[in-house]
Amino acid sequence: MPPRLLLLPRGGLLPPLRRRSPALSPLLRRTPTNKPPGYLFLSPVRAFSRYSGMAAGSPEQQLRSVVVRETVELTEKEEQIFGRLLDVVRHFGLGTQLRVAGGWVRDKLLGKDSADIDIALDNMTGQNFCEKVNEYLELMGEEQKGIGVIQCNPDQSKHLETARMLIFDIWIDFVNLRSETYAENSRIPTMEVGTAKEDAYRRDLTINSLFFNINNNSVEDLTGRGIEDLKKGLIVTPLPAKDTFLDDPLRVLRAIRFAARFNFTLAEDLKEAASDERVKSELGSKISRERIGHEIDLMMSDKHPVRAMCDIRDLRLFYVVFSFPENSNPPVFDKCDWQCVSRIEAAWNLAYSIGSSVFSSGSDPKLQDEQRRLYLYSELFVPLRNMFYFDKRSKRQVPVSSYIIKHSLKLKGSDAETVVNIHAASEKFAELVLLLESRVDVRTLKEKLEDEYLEIPTDSVKRVCAGLILREIKDFWRVALLVSILSYPEAENAANILNKQDELHWRKEKYIRVERAITDIDLDGVWKLKPVLDGKSIMGVMQVKSGGPLIGKWVTTTCPEMAACASEWNHG
Repeated sequence: MPPRLLLLPRGGLLPPLRRRSPALSPLLRRTPTNKPPGYLFLSPVRAFSRYSGMAAGSPEQQLRSVVVRETVELTEKEEQIFGRLLDVVRHFGLGTQLRVAGGWVRDKLLGKDSADIDIALDNMTGQNFCEKVNEYLELMGEEQKGIGVIQCNPDQSKHLETARMLIFDIWIDFVNLRSETYAENSRIPTMEVGTAKEDAYRRDLTINSLFFNINNNSVEDLTGRGIEDLKKGLIVTPLPAKDTFLDDPLRVLRAIRFAARFNFTLAEDLKEAASDERVKSELGSKISRERIGHEIDLMMSDKHPVRAMCDIRDLRLFYVVFSFPENSNPPVFDKCDWQCVSRIEAAWNLAYSIGSSVFSSGSDPKLQDEQRRLYLYSELFVPLRNMFYFDKRSKRQVPVSSYIIKHSLKLKGSDAETVVNIHAASEKFAELVLLLESRVDVRTLKEKLEDEYLEIPTDSVKRVCAGLILREIKDFWRVALLVSILSYPEAENAANILNKQDELHWRKEKYIRVERAITDIDLDGVWKLKPVLDGKSIMGVMQVKSGGPLIGKWVTTTCPEMAACASEWNHG
């Protein structure tokens, strides 16, 4: 039975790779913050980072020496894959030069593993070569593999049809070498079969233009500077930067992402081109919001998201990437971009000082990654949490942060909902922090709760208040607490805070104390518990004949003390 030819969703790649959990790094420098207008309360959080206040093009960003290997060291699996591909070429006399392109070569020279193998072919299409691979497998008596064809789709940065298939259980992409030219007012190129050199020069960055020639087992640097730029830690385009960006403005964000990932330096001409008004306009108008959001999400999930956000701000791209709705209320305040980036810097620094326990959720690494990612989005948009806009479709006021996540970045609606919930929970935590540290009269909290929860025993107030917040925010409660601590006013005796490191330590210790207080009363995971009482039992206790929103709240409240409160009230 011949193998199936699969037409994959345009721009789709299989299988999806789990994001790596990046290691946090110390943030060492302070960024001046600009207070928004009085309508938005933010405590004077100080951020200090080696990226802070470092304007694009600053001489402080010195080139550094990067250790680059002289040759590519193949794993046993890679030798097996490449040997099979060469067997196909030799058996059929194809005369094809097989080259691994781009990121795999770069990562191998940096001593990093990479599972992203893209094969560039000089004399046939990817689909034709995959068919030859299957023909060879049949001759060898082996099972043929399905061929996936990823259609050309410029919005997904796929300018040429790509074929992929499993070879020794690894997905391999195949595409022919190409050259491309761009028409005015379009990022859709005219594609032609090209030489290896033409293909190298059409790449976004010199460090991504390297080839590994499988036929002769050698690295090819056809731009003449890919390896040199890799050693210098320099992000530069093979062709003039402005032309490169006008051809495909998405490359601006890719340059920022790779600079952040490897902690490399953006070349001066590249920064100038990225800040060009025409390039910014084209980025906002020619590139789909889905692609912009995808690049930002990759930055947020990578090793140095703060560096990426600083570059976006310093290159004056913040309002292009994070577009705001019209007529937000209040309007966008002065230096909003600086306030947002300063906030994420401080958040990154605080999370690093506390450690990985901030994003602990049992043994589920995917949930930890998700908590970290949404924590960063939440912190980035904290300065906007009291800004709203009128959504004509739903006819209600919607948080601006929700608009940016759903419409500017085209991320999941659940991401926007979680960020809004984290903001709301962080504000509730502010009062709970005082309660848990016994700095507020419990009777004050009881008065606020009595309307909904009747008479609660005094010794249960802390547990009930904390349980209600955790029930709403669930696995993200530590994230919401961290956001709250970062918004918390500085120590009462400001004179005791001698420097920003002392302030950081003060916030860290406050987070640890509150987090421990919550876990000590066994509330971590309280939202997973089944309700102790059902609606019928609660209506009996309250002596009512029909349910309603209040009864629903009691049923879904998983804190066991809530049932005890009802029982005590009834017997009282």
